Amino acid sequence: MKEENVLGIATWALLVYILIIIAWVVIIKRNIGEAMIVGYVVTALFGGKDALRLLWDGFIFGATHNVLFAAMSFVFMAYLIERTGLINNLINILNSLVGRLPGGAAYVDTIASAIFGMISGSGSGNTATVGAITIPWMNKSGWKKERSATIAAGNAGMGISFPPNSSMFILLGAASVSALVTEGQLYVSLLIAGLYTLIYRLFLVWWFAKRDNVLAVPPESIMNLSQSIKQGWTSLLIFIGILVPVFITIGPLSEILSQPSLLGEEAIDAISIIIWVPILISIITIIVSWKTIPKTVKGWFEFLDGSTKSFSVIGVILLFSFAASEILKQLELPEQLGSLMNSLDLSQWLVALLVGILIVLVATPLTATATVTAIGAVAFSTLVAAGINPIVAAVAILVFSSTEGASPPGGAPIFIASGISGVDPVKTFVPLVFYYVIPIALLGWLIAIGLLPIPL
Repeated sequence: MKEENVLGIATWALLVYILIIIAWVVIIKRNIGEAMIVGYVVTALFGGKDALRLLWDGFIFGATHNVLFAAMSFVFMAYLIERTGLINNLINILNSLVGRLPGGAAYVDTIASAIFGMISGSGSGNTATVGAITIPWMNKSGWKKERSATIAAGNAGMGISFPPNSSMFILLGAASVSALVTEGQLYVSLLIAGLYTLIYRLFLVWWFAKRDNVLAVPPESIMNLSQSIKQGWTSLLIFIGILVPVFITIGPLSEILSQPSLLGEEAIDAISIIIWVPILISIITIIVSWKTIPKTVKGWFEFLDGSTKSFSVIGVILLFSFAASEILKQLELPEQLGSLMNSLDLSQWLVALLVGILIVLVATPLTATATVTAIGAVAFSTLVAAGINPIVAAVAILVFSSTEGASPPGGAPIFIASGISGVDPVKTFVPLVFYYVIPIALLGWLIAIGLLPIPL
């Protein structure tokens, strides 16, 4: 598709796509699944004579996206550990450790998301891995399900705002960036920026706990640690389902297995954390809870009956969200927004604000990695041309793009967290925008204009 035929069309398509989804849910008051389908179809119409091809390409892209399978796997996993009662034993152990702290599960999710963010560099992987344990724990310890999902999805961005991560290396791969910023400089500066976002999130958890009146677990409901471990030690085995994919794909063991004489680098790269974590945890749960697992086909149908609604809602939303993102990409949205940013001739603070808004908008249907790939270099050049320090500019871009996990309606972590929590994803949209997307983007802007200092 030639640029002269679609100049500006993709930008309008993005705005119409967002407005249609909001109107369909808020004004017409229909469900989000329908909204995503309508948004997908209308977006394709902006392609004119190529509309049918875009519909097909988008659908195939969405239907074959690995996050779609991963999200469905996490829905099954969450349902399985809930129905078998395995999660109750694990929560008893966790409450023995930090149950006396009001809202303790949410603090653990936030800090663990930051730590895992440094390891995985993935928003979806962050929410899936940490949330698999902390979301059911939050639900059982006094948090509302909507709030649990909101906190977990809102913490997904720490997979991008903490180094190292793929988005960081993609940005450094641009010639315009690598000429002015070294890997070491960006690592240290992004670490400080990540700490700013962590401090904000911890404060937010404290405020949520106060506002929602989330209390510490009553002392009489907290087992002695040795007693809780003795009663439910088998529940700790599900951590194997998390640790094995992580150790195989990240760190020293990964480097050893990547050697050609063993598995090889291609084989290790093909292993997806967000796919294997739910598979392994589900297998472990079935083995540990074998006595409570149905042994007949009819028994399994009855056992899984309560999960069908979650499967259908999350499946439809993610499928058509990814489909629409592919259509916008083919309509050349990144190129158009890049041209728009290059044409900016405004004051430094206003340039930083507009660049931040554009990155957040692009990160709404796309992942942070795709966003940085598409417009990261252009955004960097625009900020530097406005007089912003190159290191600061690179850090701000990554913080802006880290909102992707909490940006409705396209953020995959939203649906992963909602699936684990067993809540309608739509109920998290407004809280995520107001408590995570806007404030984190504001932190990125404050970094860009120098009000939040980072080491240079």
